[in-house]
Amino acid sequence: MQPITFFKITALFLMILTGCPAFGQVDKIRELEKSLPAIKDSIQYVDAINKISLLFYERNVDSTFYYSLRAREIAQRMQYAKGIADATNNLGIVFDIKGNIQLALRYYNDAYNQYRAIGDSSNITQTLMNIASVYSMNGKHDKALANFEQAMSLGNRISHDSITALVIYNYILMYPQKFSDAEKERYIERAGSIARKYKDSLMELALQQVKADKHIADGHQAKGVALLEATLASALDMELYYLSMDILIELGTIYLKKDPEKGLGLYTKALTISEQKGYRLYAIDICKKLYDYYAQRGENAAAFVYTRKLVRLYEQQAEIDNSSGIDYIEYAVKDEQLKSEKAKSAYNSNLLWLATAVCFLTILSVIFLLKNWIMSRKTNDVLKMQFRQLESTSEALEQTNQNYAKLIKVVAHDLRNPIGAINSLSRLLLEDDVSQEETREFLQLINDSSNSCINLITDLLETNFNLKESELQKEQISLPPFLQQTVKLLTFRAKEKDQELVLKEPLNKSALADRDKLLRVLNNLIINAIKFTPIGGRIEISTQRSPEGIIISVKDNGIGIPKEAAAKIFDPFTSSKREGTSGEQPFGLGLYIARQIIDAHQGRIWFDSEPGKGTTFSVLLPDMV
Repeated sequence: MQPITFFKITALFLMILTGCPAFGQVDKIRELEKSLPAIKDSIQYVDAINKISLLFYERNVDSTFYYSLRAREIAQRMQYAKGIADATNNLGIVFDIKGNIQLALRYYNDAYNQYRAIGDSSNITQTLMNIASVYSMNGKHDKALANFEQAMSLGNRISHDSITALVIYNYILMYPQKFSDAEKERYIERAGSIARKYKDSLMELALQQVKADKHIADGHQAKGVALLEATLASALDMELYYLSMDILIELGTIYLKKDPEKGLGLYTKALTISEQKGYRLYAIDICKKLYDYYAQRGENAAAFVYTRKLVRLYEQQAEIDNSSGIDYIEYAVKDEQLKSEKAKSAYNSNLLWLATAVCFLTILSVIFLLKNWIMSRKTNDVLKMQFRQLESTSEALEQTNQNYAKLIKVVAHDLRNPIGAINSLSRLLLEDDVSQEETREFLQLINDSSNSCINLITDLLETNFNLKESELQKEQISLPPFLQQTVKLLTFRAKEKDQELVLKEPLNKSALADRDKLLRVLNNLIINAIKFTPIGGRIEISTQRSPEGIIISVKDNGIGIPKEAAAKIFDPFTSSKREGTSGEQPFGLGLYIARQIIDAHQGRIWFDSEPGKGTTFSVLLPDMV
């Protein structure tokens, strides 16, 4: 089961404080907004805005962000410490649900420090739980457990212990393995007792999920599933969508094994809710599960749908992640350490002057001064090293972001060829005069192209830009059928410009190469030839032997390559790119990708061109060893 995030806990905590279930939040928001003009006390006004901000989380997280900033601005002007802390905590909620883990940590940590400064024990416990939950989502389980233990310890000492029930619920749900069966029973009963004391039906509903999971873990699956389904029905009826997500996914995983149709229905329902509500991390997790399911069953068309969704979600996530690449908790700790060392240094300096004035060059003063000087030198060296590490980390993060942007452009470029083939073939299938035999052939070609799309996306997501020979999946490829299939897939693109795409009698030889990557090379070369050859032109694909191996050539009678552009033609995102003869847009990536692949095969790629008359690109594949 996917671990619960803090935001679900915030929803429960909000409802406990306000007595306002999810389906009553709209009325409560309207009531508070209408009351704002009548509030004369500035502190009450800030508290009302913070409450509106928190109530908006299920409906519109952007409104939560807007009211949080507004509350913080007013609270800072009037130096209202609790108002600042509440607004800061709400900003953490915004970035938590947006999927930006680092910024969520930053604001939760700031809120924790602010609540500590005013001695608000209940909210200190809550922010410790927030930080623990986000650290768990980020895979930093040691930090998560440390914060949970601290939250449990403080929660046991506060008088208003409703937050303690939430800590117990979250801790057991996220780390059930940390508790024995007896401890689980005891803590669940304690949380239930707290919920009953405050007549908190929402917490009792949440605890049903924990009890259901325990039934399943103890081998009583039927009993656990029945309780989960009852809990899900109640949660959806109360519009507790975020609480429902884990239950939907857990039930979907259970039913997928014994009733796939029902399991897929639960997954699909969870995905629909996550897309409607903007729960991006849940959407990514569900798409992965659906992709794995259909891929294992060989249903490539269905798998491709969720592959596209995943690419889109990762692009959106990258845009969010690029706004922050630092662990603000660790940064804040180092900043506090630096301030502490500066304060210590100032104190020692003053103490040294006092000792000098009292003892005046005594042996004790000299030893004390020397000791403190050595300590300061060591401290400075450590601080310098830490700052150098931070600079190196920033440079590495910047390079990672650049590589990711480059990867997206490569994916977009290489997908154009197989998707273009699918588009052309589907248009031909829509014509009335297509025979059954032609229809079968076109469908097979569409299937090949869609498989190429899926293989290409998988390949590009798992590789880097410095392709090595060890990463290739080499096999013996018979050239005649391979080249015939390649030409057949692109014949339709050539026909769009009334061009003739001709495969001369290929050598009856085999080459040792990675089939998918060699196909990408030839696709790029032929598409370029089509792009830069006028309407009605001719493109020839031929093979020949050489002392070094087999040469595959693509010759066109197009516009050729200017001499001034020849030196940069294989550069990534080259400035030598030009529009095609029919206005086709250039990307400057195709030849760069082709050279990377051929270099990994220990081969060569080159061209001969005469401006205005045509170009011939040649690829040498070494003989099989």
